[in-house]
Amino acid sequence: MDFTDKVVIVTGASSGIGAATAVLYAKQSAKVVIVGRNETGLNKVAQQCEAAKGLKPLIVKADLTSDEDVKKIATRTIEIFGKIDVLVNNAGVGFRGSVRDGVELFDQAMASNLRPAYLLTGLITQHLMKTKGNIVNVSSVAAFRPIKDLDFTPYCISKAGLDMFTKCVALELARDGIRVNSVNPGGTKTPFVEAAGFTKQQAEEVFENRKTIYPLGKVCTTEEVAELILYLSSEKARSITGGIFVIDNGEILT
Repeated sequence: MDFTDKVVIVTGASSGIGAATAVLYAKQSAKVVIVGRNETGLNKVAQQCEAAKGLKPLIVKADLTSDEDVKKIATRTIEIFGKIDVLVNNAGVGFRGSVRDGVELFDQAMASNLRPAYLLTGLITQHLMKTKGNIVNVSSVAAFRPIKDLDFTPYCISKAGLDMFTKCVALELARDGIRVNSVNPGGTKTPFVEAAGFTKQQAEEVFENRKTIYPLGKVCTTEEVAELILYLSSEKARSITGGIFVIDNGEILT
């Protein structure tokens, strides 16, 4: 797959799936825009991207719960590159909590995991129309069912909403030549679990436990998820839109 001269925005790119995705696009000669809150992480990813093919990525430090920061992503990309070909709405936060804990965690989950994707997509649709570009949203198998042994109710609801967003926008934008798909990972070795409030040891125990449960006996790597994102945004997937693509080592079969 060749992304020469393609401009790709990846949110949540300072670590995990977003970082692996940005680097993989860079290896395919894309002009990458990496977005995140962790400036140190972004700089590290930027170095990896530039090392791939010598193309310096655009770093946009942004808090996606801020509308002004979301708008900055679109304006800065157009200022520097003049167009947008691919948007990867990857940024997301894990929220542990129960309905008994009040509505605040729900509000935070929606504000972090769904609203920014909605806003940023709306802002750049006019640019994607010009390039006949596409969008890949990074959701989760948690969109399909509750996470059995963990209290992640707000997170699951936000990801279910993101899946419906994918389908609705895919239908809405299809006649404009814009494709929209979703990648839904299962357990993946990222900082996600620790960021949700677990200790490092607890996170390791979660991953080890998952390996015994999943039919394929392993969890995903960030690179595996990134490869699926790359494929869906490439010309090889030019007839695919509105799809929800699971990569979970058989997790939802259990």
